[in-house]
Order: sequence, then C-alpha cells, then structure tokens
Amino acid sequence: MEERKTTNGHLLALLTILIWGTTFISTKILLIDFTPVEILFFRFLLGYVVLILIYSGPVRTASFREELLFMAAGLCGVTLYFLVENIALVYTLASNVGVIVSIAPFLTAVLAHFFLEGEKLHRQFLFGFGIALTGIVLIGLNGSFILKLNPLGDLLAFLAPAVWAVYSVLMRTISQRNYHTIGSTRRVFFYGLLFMIPALFLFEFHLDLGRLGKMANLSNLLFLGLGASALCFVTWNRAVGLLGAVQTSVYIYLVPVITVAASVLILQEQITWVTGLGTGLTLLGSLISEGKTKKVASSA
Repeated sequence: MEERKTTNGHLLALLTILIWGTTFISTKILLIDFTPVEILFFRFLLGYVVLILIYSGPVRTASFREELLFMAAGLCGVTLYFLVENIALVYTLASNVGVIVSIAPFLTAVLAHFFLEGEKLHRQFLFGFGIALTGIVLIGLNGSFILKLNPLGDLLAFLAPAVWAVYSVLMRTISQRNYHTIGSTRRVFFYGLLFMIPALFLFEFHLDLGRLGKMANLSNLLFLGLGASALCFVTWNRAVGLLGAVQTSVYIYLVPVITVAASVLILQEQITWVTGLGTGLTLLGSLISEGKTKKVASSA
C-alpha cells in the first residue's frame, strides 16, 4: 500500500511538471493582449470557480492558527510567487529568472530540514542539486555563455523560489492534517485571489472580457486556468502529501527540460549542443537527488 502511494505521488508530480513546463507557450501568446497581472488573476479565478464546481464541501479548520496556514499558503504559492516572478521578468532576462527560480528544490530542502520531520538535508541531494543546476544554467544560457546581471530583477527572481519553498513546507504541514485535497487547494486559491486584489490597483488591469472572443486567448486561458491552476495545484499538493516537500520539489528541475522539448516540438526552435548537454545534466542531477530522497522516505 505504501509503495502504491509513493508511485501515485511520483506520477502526480510528473503530470504536474509536464503541464507546468509548457505553460510558457500559453503565457507568451496571452501577453499579446493581456498584462501579466491580468493573466494571473483570470487564470486563478477560473481555477477557483472550477474547484468549487468539483468539490463544494466546507473545509473546517480546528483553530485560527490552522486557518493562518491556508492564508500563508495562498499568499506565498499564488500571489507572491507569480507576481514576483512576473515583475522580475520586467527588470532582468528570462534566462536569468529561469535559472534562479530553479533553486526552489534546494531552498525547499533547507526549510524542510529545519521545519519538517523526516525530511533532512543529505549530501547526495546537494550533489544532485549541483549537477542539475549546472545543466539548468547551460539551458538558460543556450550556448551564448553571456550572463547579464541585473541586480533588482535578479534579487526579485531569488525571492520567487524562496516563497515557493515556504509554500511547499506549508502544504506539507496542511496535508498532514488530512484535509480534502481539492477543498484545501480551493481554500488556498481563495486567499491567493484575496491577497491579489491590491495588486490589481497597483498594476495595469482591465476587465475587458471582449479579448476572450479570440479563440487563441480563450483556449490558452482555459489551459492555464483548468490545467495549470485547478488541476496542477491539486495534483502537486497531493504529491507533496504523499512524497513530502523535498522529494516532490526535485521534479521542478525538469521544468526547463520540458520547456526545451516543448520549444522544439511546438515552436520548432532549434536545440544547440549546449542545451542538449544541459538537459542531460539536469536529468542526471534530478535522478541523483531523487535517489537519495527515496531512500530517506522508505526508511522514515
């Protein structure tokens, strides 16, 4: 039974990353007619509505302290992570952001080491992280070997994986209280949208639904709302509950690999030998880190 749960956790994490790794295509298309904060708000609003339709049962917390867990998860995993990442893209290169955000598994492991039982930091995980990060840097540079530093944008980019690490630890804590996975994800979305409201007044936001008349806009927003938000946050949160925050976070290494594959298959972009090498190193590093966390999980 335990082995089956572990297998399900890996399958859910892999499914989530496969979808998240292709979201850049939809976002790129939507950015023609929508601002980043508009895309963010509409996709999570759509995701929230869908989750209500799927599961409308109440999520009863035992105390205000437990309610704070959901509030903090919504603030970190929905509002801050995506806003900080989008704002960082304004001030620095996308390749910089892609590389920096990929340290999320390492930061998650550090936080889990101090705040979660049975998820200690080990040398093999760090070794795998180093190899995977080398590969991710090569993918980000794409053979140009030029890394332009932009202090403000890069600093904001570092904040994104930091708040995602906090979100991962919070969701692991929430999952241990045996809440309904869809119900708890819906509660997180609610607080994420609530904390997002002030940003709608700070950044350019228009409630112009006429833009959805374009099939490209409608289909891509549905993909982000139904797939990347409603479905993926449920499957990711469930995977965190089954595998733990550290073991699940290792799958984040695969995002740039999937992005490269999607670029080749969908956008017909050319892959360089440097990108190919980076992809191989990223896969190797993730396998090394995953191998250690599996051993720890089975002995816990």
